[in-house]
Amino acid sequence: MIKTLTSHGNSAALVIDKAILELLGITISTPLKITTDGKSLIVSPLPHNQRDGNFKAALNKVNSNHCATLKKLSE
Repeated sequence: MIKTLTSHGNSAALVIDKAILELLGITISTPLKITTDGKSLIVSPLPHNQRDGNFKAALNKVNSNHCATLKKLSE
């Protein structure tokens, strides 16, 4: 399959066919990891365990930085 990039504002977008998205279990809200080997662009869904880890880390940071404020809001 050969694709071309599409203009999207000041950026370029790659449109991925629905069949490929379904095959890989990717939805609009799936975080994607974009890497390169220096010659190719590699796009893959972020593993579920990394998604959960990122969310938990962010939640812990918010809770530790704003604990007092969150407690006041809950009262």
